Amino acid sequence: MADLTTRRQYLYAAVREHGRPVTTGLAEQLMTDSPWPTAKRNTTRKDLRALAGRGLLIVGQDPDGRHVYHLISTTGEDSK
Repeated sequence: MADLTTRRQYLYAAVREHGRPVTTGLAEQLMTDSPWPTAKRNTTRKDLRALAGRGLLIVGQDPDGRHVYHLISTTGEDSK
């Protein structure tokens, strides 16, 4: 992955590369190979919320009631 300067930029790029909606737990796993491998669940949750607040992700819920973060499509299609 390209040299990205912030943890949130890295996480967003990892979610985009993953290509499907992510939970906090999955996002935490995506961070294990990052320059911030010690980022834990709470930090990852805050980063996902910040990315959603910037309009880069949409927050939804899965059937079990967990928060799920979807990429915002630039083509007008949902990422399911």
